[in-house]
Amino acid sequence: MANFSRDILFTKVSNGATAGTTEVDSSILDTSGYQGVIFIVDLGTVTDASVMTLTIQQNTANSTSGMAAITGGSCTFTASTSSNTIMYVDVYEPLQRYLRAAFTRTTQNAVVNTIIALQYKAMKKPTVQGSTVLASAFVVGA
Repeated sequence: MANFSRDILFTKVSNGATAGTTEVDSSILDTSGYQGVIFIVDLGTVTDASVMTLTIQQNTANSTSGMAAITGGSCTFTASTSSNTIMYVDVYEPLQRYLRAAFTRTTQNAVVNTIIALQYKAMKKPTVQGSTVLASAFVVGA
């Protein structure tokens, strides 16, 4: 029996950021033991004409110094009635071990509710959730 939640490590990698036009960087994520990771930005109120870009950066070391954007690892959106939506980038088989999300907001304000990372295709199962997961449930045949 396949179970999605037992094969994925859920991690909150950034707290929210109030309305603004500054960059929001997530904490660094160690991808060792997983084949891929999806970074999801959960947006709150976004002012029309805000330009938002989610870029995934990588490094061989667990350090913000030396982080470099992954080629093709970004998505951009110019806001138009885009409040309460999400943006995400899926990185499969990253070339370097340490990743982080860099979310830029320019031109107009955008609220970031949180940034979540879902690491998938775990080498060791079941996946044990970290401290950013408060509670969870699993139901079969309900």
